[in-house]
Amino acid sequence: MTQRDPPHTLKIVTGWLLVGLAVFLGIQWWLREQQQARFHAEGGTIEIRRAADGHYHWAGTINGRAVDFLVDTGASGTAIPASLARELGLPLDGDIESSTANGIVRGHATRADVALQGGVRVERMRLVALPALDAPLLGMNVLGRLHWRQRDGVLTIDMGSASPARD
Repeated sequence: MTQRDPPHTLKIVTGWLLVGLAVFLGIQWWLREQQQARFHAEGGTIEIRRAADGHYHWAGTINGRAVDFLVDTGASGTAIPASLARELGLPLDGDIESSTANGIVRGHATRADVALQGGVRVERMRLVALPALDAPLLGMNVLGRLHWRQRDGVLTIDMGSASPARD
């Protein structure tokens, strides 16, 4: 061994760090591919494939901020986490009680501009900001305006029959 050679331990650590980096980058690439494969929009039709968690996710924005909506056909309205409403500086229109699968919860009514990937837009849409909610839920106040069907793990939305997006 010459004096210029790095210590054996450093070689092993460097090797493992490179392997770890390659695995990390591979997983990130795979996750991005999975995300892109779940959403397809073409010719006035949107297809959303069920994710690994068993739910449909629809990417969109609230007042320009990117969010991932969980499609909830059992929810009458669209709800967002109260923390997100605070971060966005949304005005609170008043207290509201909501009936959820976990019982009655208290939140705040608010309004925001919502845009969904594929061209669905609702200006000044009424939302409910709930304190214990983890992610935005897209409810029937939006879905009810669209012609959609669910079959074999694919949610298909026909944009040609969408009602005007106003709330």
